[in-house]
Amino acid sequence: MTIRWTYAFADRPREVFGAACDFWTAVTGTRLSELRGDHSEFVTMLPDGADACVKAQAVGSGPGGAHLDFCVTDVREFADTAVRLGARVVQDLGSLVVLRSPGGQLFCADPWRGQASRPGVVRGSRLDQVCVDVPPSAYDAEVAFWSALLAGWESRPGALPEFHVLAPPPGLPVRLLLQRLEEERPVSAHLDLACADVEATRAWHEELGAGYVAAFSGWTVMRDPTGGTYCLTSRDPETGGLRL
Repeated sequence: MTIRWTYAFADRPREVFGAACDFWTAVTGTRLSELRGDHSEFVTMLPDGADACVKAQAVGSGPGGAHLDFCVTDVREFADTAVRLGARVVQDLGSLVVLRSPGGQLFCADPWRGQASRPGVVRGSRLDQVCVDVPPSAYDAEVAFWSALLAGWESRPGALPEFHVLAPPPGLPVRLLLQRLEEERPVSAHLDLACADVEATRAWHEELGAGYVAAFSGWTVMRDPTGGTYCLTSRDPETGGLRL
């Protein structure tokens, strides 16, 4: 079993799905594919000259969020390994398996179809990370689960004690960050962008309809025009790592 590609999914309520797609195609410099799925709930954001690594899904209820898809050489082996490590299967479609981590975070196993070319940086930023926000009671178990499942990824503590980084091998476009929350609430996830200049990217996103929420040392919390939370981080958009 080898993870050969990763997708970040923006999950947004159906009633605002079109507006969410308009915003995320703008900030990623992409165009939309045709809608797919039994209820036209899936769409891919297509870059020019590279393979896609961002998709969106319309969800029927709740505020939405984000999740990761792992494109693997053996879907069944990946799913079985995840279950052995504590995940549960939500839906098994054969070539696609939808799972939840022990803490409840949604993720999918999907066949690798030859994707290899990572999209470039867009106006100084790159959507390159899914951050899973984990309640304190589940944090250690989530770190252990993802570290074991993502064999070959670099698993290490983050710059602050409430973060844990899972960085993929070179070439894979989306990484995973675990954040320990201060309060007990259901696990959730959001998208992160690495930015060469956070303030410049913030200004651009505000022109596109996003709103500022809060600023911290190293990241700024934003809401897209449909209310979905995401973060602008001061990481290097080329490498994904912290700038020295």
